[in-house]
Formats: sequence, structure tokens, C-alpha cells
Amino acid sequence: MQHAVGAPLPPPHQPGHGPAAGGWPPAAQHPGHPGGHPGPAPSSPPAPGFVGPPPGHPPAPPSHLPPPAPPQHAPAPDTTGHVQLPPGGPVGMPSAPPATGASDFTSTTLAVLLIGPAGAGKTSVAKYWADHRRVPTAHISLDDVREWVRSGFADPQSGWNDHSEAQYRLARRTCGFAARNFLANGISCILDDAVFPDRPVVGLGGWKRHVGPGLLPVVLLPGLEIVLERNAQRSGNRRLADEEVARIHGRMAGWYGSGLPIIDNSQLDVPATARVLEDVLARSIASPPQW
Repeated sequence: MQHAVGAPLPPPHQPGHGPAAGGWPPAAQHPGHPGGHPGPAPSSPPAPGFVGPPPGHPPAPPSHLPPPAPPQHAPAPDTTGHVQLPPGGPVGMPSAPPATGASDFTSTTLAVLLIGPAGAGKTSVAKYWADHRRVPTAHISLDDVREWVRSGFADPQSGWNDHSEAQYRLARRTCGFAARNFLANGISCILDDAVFPDRPVVGLGGWKRHVGPGLLPVVLLPGLEIVLERNAQRSGNRRLADEEVARIHGRMAGWYGSGLPIIDNSQLDVPATARVLEDVLARSIASPPQW
């Protein structure tokens, strides 16, 4: 972290620098007047052959003096400097486009939160949806952001504790900061996270606080057998035990009756799910869910 410092100190005194340097002789003091103004220099006849200045003109400066400094000019503007960006504030609810025949929401700037258990296809659907929009769109995965921490990563597979909860909160706040900046600069974003309806720590309240009330949550919830099958294709710390997948899926069922739109993509591939998501978002803009 950089700290503010004061003005730079003047350079140290060096030989050849200072008020008496540069060839200017020190002012001669008139005899009998110590410390006073110098008196007129005694006149002496010029040496034979000396050609002096015409009467009434000051003598020319000694030839060993440096040339006068050129006039100072303002520095040229830096054409490759910082690009000022709009500040990222809380995301407001997007307004529906004017009713000109069939409404087209594919060109609307949106912030979407795709919720679902592990193996629901959140990341695949979010990437596909972001890739095929008519406006610039970013994909932000909370799992990816959590895994930015390498040494000391709190793996939830090892158990949920204060350490893993702190890293989750930090990752969610980082995702919210990125989403606000994207939206402030005209770039839509879709975030994905396994948000539980029965756990406030990893609930919707944090997302609304970090992104804004205009965030549109959508739940992706296929059947348990589909989730288990997709989870079996994973590797590394993204692969969960079947018992854990079943437990998470059961808790996600709490979203039924919440008022949030739910997509059962058990029989849908990724493109078809993205098309359904687009229809759900169109309805959410026309009638925002209460959450």
C-alpha cells in the first residue's frame, strides 16, 4: 500500500551550485563600509589596444556565464495516461424497453444472479448466455473468485467454518464490486453462486447489498439424478461427494414458494436453458420479483 508523503526535499548542496556559483562574482564591498552596498569601482585607464563599450552602455557579461534559460512551456498532455471511468454504484432495476411491437430484451443491460446446486449447470448456462448477447456481457463465477486464493484456500469440502465463511464473504464482495463497475460502464453481467434459501450467511441479502436492488435472481434446479450425473463428471475440488450433493439439492428445494423464478433444466441442454433464461428475465423486468 502506498502512503502519502510530503513534498520532495531540495537536493543537497553540491560544489558549483548555489547563489555564488555560475560565474557570478561576489559583490565587492566598498572599503570602510563592511556589509554595506558596494561603492563605485575605481577607474583605471584601459590597456593599450582595449576596445570597450561605447559610452553610456553597460559592459557585456563575461563570456564564461551560462546562456540564459529558455522560456518554460507547459508539458504536453499524456496521450496514453489514465482513462477516467464512471464510478460503480448500486445497480438499479432495469427499465423495460418501450413497447414497439414484440419487446426485445436481448439488448438490455442487466445484472443477473444464477442460483443453483452443484451440478445444476450454472456456469455452463451463464457462459453461453453471456457469449450470445447483443450487448457486452461479463460472466462472474463466485467459485472462480474464491479460488483466486491459492495458499491458504479454505476448501468447503473440508467443512464449513469461520475461515471458509470469511473467504466466501470476501469473494462475494469482490464479485459485487466487479458487477457494479461493469454495469456502470455499460457491460451486463451474470453471476453464479449456490445461494441457500435457509442460510442468511450465504443468502440473497448479501448479494443485494453488494450489487444493488436491480440484481435479477433466477434459480436453476434440475432433478437430483441429473445433478448427481453432472457432478460425477467434475474433478478437483469442484467434485463433491454424492451425499453432499444430495444434501445441497434438498436444501435448494426451499426456493419453491419463494417467489423467485425457477427453471427445471433436467431435459434441456445449455442453449435451450439459455433461451428459457432469456424469457424468464423478460418477465422479471416487466414484473420484478420481491426478494
